[in-house]
Amino acid sequence: MSSWPSFAAALPAWLTVLVCAVSGACCLHRACTAGRPERGPAGGEAVMALGMAVMALPPGTAPWGARILPVLCCGAALHAVWLLRRGLHHTHHLVGSLAMAYMALAMYAGGGHGGHGGGAAGPPLVTGALLLYYAAYVLLGGARLVAAGPAASAAAAGAGPAGAGRGGEDGEVARACRLAMGTGMLAMLLLM
Repeated sequence: MSSWPSFAAALPAWLTVLVCAVSGACCLHRACTAGRPERGPAGGEAVMALGMAVMALPPGTAPWGARILPVLCCGAALHAVWLLRRGLHHTHHLVGSLAMAYMALAMYAGGGHGGHGGGAAGPPLVTGALLLYYAAYVLLGGARLVAAGPAASAAAAGAGPAGAGRGGEDGEVARACRLAMGTGMLAMLLLM
């Protein structure tokens, strides 16, 4: 019975791991089944979601994480800067990569998971700005997903030859995965 309090304390982290891992798996599936233009973005989202799943692991689960995650997240941020040459629509990827690098560095500096490892949580101004960004991102993403709802699915499913509706369904899955990743980032920032 003594393990119950530790399980209850780690439950939010494990739920975040689950949501991010499922999002990553959905994005990997999209990357494998999508056409050439959609493959790259879906693969990038899969890497981001799986990286978030690793970052959300409760303290002590992956002792190597505090050392290697800052390096991987900084590498992802450099890749996002490289993607900006294709257009400003990659700015969110840069913000996400920098947020993950920020959290990983705070985790490394504190010897644990930001707020739940007893370590430093980073400058409050940066954390607050990221919280505002991801709160707005999640609210707008949720509103777009609800607005696209059943009417958009029915229109996509009824248009064109058999199987043509799959594009609308994949678009909804992609929006839902992005919303889940944004919610995961918001949850991790709140735990700092």
